[in-house]
Amino acid sequence: MKEFEDKFTELQSDMISICLEYVEDRADKVYVYASHEGGIISSSFFYLINNKYVECHKVNDALETGDEGYDVSPERMLTVLQIINEDIEKIEVLCKEYGRDIPTEMKLIYDVKNGNFKAEYKYDLVYSNDEVKTADHIADEWFEEIQDNNL
Repeated sequence: MKEFEDKFTELQSDMISICLEYVEDRADKVYVYASHEGGIISSSFFYLINNKYVECHKVNDALETGDEGYDVSPERMLTVLQIINEDIEKIEVLCKEYGRDIPTEMKLIYDVKNGNFKAEYKYDLVYSNDEVKTADHIADEWFEEIQDNNL
């Protein structure tokens, strides 16, 4: 039991770590959206930096005068998404190995300043039974919800 929890936590920590590395540990909060549904793996990540909620490709918009810019090259961003997606695949393997349900959705929030980690999981279909929505729509909705409610 403990072994499963430890490995599961480790994979989530890896997702947060790679997102922190992307902003050189310069963020107040890190948000990771991970989706695994109907054979499709998808992810996205965004931040709270200097009291501004910013998507990963817009982190430089949150910088204050004199702050060193972030490297937001597409290659770098794709590398982060690739690592998150690999972690999602590892979670699938881990859940199967231990006979656990595989989450269809994970919303991870890490508060860099106080070290708090919060995670929400869903196990039901989130978007694949919707004719229009994709994982990207859900991730965008979550970003807007966080932004609107300052979570």
